[in-house]
Amino acid sequence: MQVIILAAGESRRLRPLTDNTPKCLLDINGRNLLHRTIDNILSNGIKDFVFVTGYRENMIKDYVSANFKNLNPVFLTNSDYMNNNNSYSLWMTKNFIKDDIFLLDSDILFDKNIINKLIISGFDNCLAVHVTKKLDEEQIKVTVDEKNRITGIGKEVEISEAVGESIGIEKFSKNFLQELFVILDRKIVKEKSVNEFYEASFQEIINKNEEKSSIFSVDISEYTCMEIDTVDDYRNAQNLNI
Repeated sequence: MQVIILAAGESRRLRPLTDNTPKCLLDINGRNLLHRTIDNILSNGIKDFVFVTGYRENMIKDYVSANFKNLNPVFLTNSDYMNNNNSYSLWMTKNFIKDDIFLLDSDILFDKNIINKLIISGFDNCLAVHVTKKLDEEQIKVTVDEKNRITGIGKEVEISEAVGESIGIEKFSKNFLQELFVILDRKIVKEKSVNEFYEASFQEIINKNEEKSSIFSVDISEYTCMEIDTVDDYRNAQNLNI
């Protein structure tokens, strides 16, 4: 299994904290977000990583090289990170993925048990969902059917219909990724749609309503997790016991 970590963004909402440091290297009680994420993955026996970097990428590369000698890393540079979004960063990995994957955003503070819960879920394609009714317009919300298959995903999902928030940790099969990269190729190469969230492409696959391409919701609300987007988020994260 491989891991994709997307870490290209500039994180303007976290300024001035990110003026000289990429978000994933911000310290949370003695360890930065990237270190915590890599440790959580390694604790589940996975060592093959693909990093997509951009903003102050040399700091990320140097940190990984200095602190994780047992990693098998590939680094890809999203040089136009200021003008595209995470769908573009994900698309960049298409020629480097040879196996099933975990896909993670690099700005999540989370319990390592979330990774294992997705592994043992029995689903080829699934994502971690914090099941809650405390939602807002900015969160990536999900709706599900009676079998816990995801029927809708995105910021535009109605809060009243959503079961919770996708926290930015997904597990996908190699076959699913082949289908996903076909969609991303069309959007990015042909349609020049480079500024989307990758969930828009997930939704396109979901809309086909094919059993082999179903994405399932895995409830991880028993574990602590949060996305770090703002200075307030960062301050609140210091109070979490992870």
